[in-house]
Amino acid sequence: MKHLEIRRHTMRQKPGKHLTQAGVTLARHVGAGMGPFAKVVTSDVPRAFETAIAMGFAVDEQLADLATPGDEEVTTALEDAHTFADVVMAVQRHRAVARRAQKLARLLAAIAEALPEEGAALIVTHGGVIELSVAGCLPDHDFSAWGALCDYCEGVRLAFDGRAFVGADLLRLPTLTP
Repeated sequence: MKHLEIRRHTMRQKPGKHLTQAGVTLARHVGAGMGPFAKVVTSDVPRAFETAIAMGFAVDEQLADLATPGDEEVTTALEDAHTFADVVMAVQRHRAVARRAQKLARLLAAIAEALPEEGAALIVTHGGVIELSVAGCLPDHDFSAWGALCDYCEGVRLAFDGRAFVGADLLRLPTLTP
């Protein structure tokens, strides 16, 4: 079985592009319990790349396709989504959202297929991208109990059997205090 661990980036001070010290500290803490990874992929946005580095992992590849949930139509359809179930509902109701979820699922499948047997990859991306990707990878999964969208450094661990994604575990952190 191969695995993809998909994590949301850590904290930054808006409108800045780079991590805060609190964000670096959180990423170091989370990263200490992760890995090893055969491959590390991030979006091409600095906060994702910096999060992987702060977690203690060298980045192998940056992909622009992991930077946003999608175009304006997809973003608008997802703006009221607050839970994984809301994202699934948007996928079911909006053709453009479904196409984007499927495109992200194909991207993640290609990453998983390239891994060695029993290998794992870390993917650091953004809120919205994680949930949409997972909905695309596991279209028949019941996400009703998964609750809120991923917070900083939270994510999902997907299992890939060599042909398809076959399961997922939600990766939550204890409640963060600012």
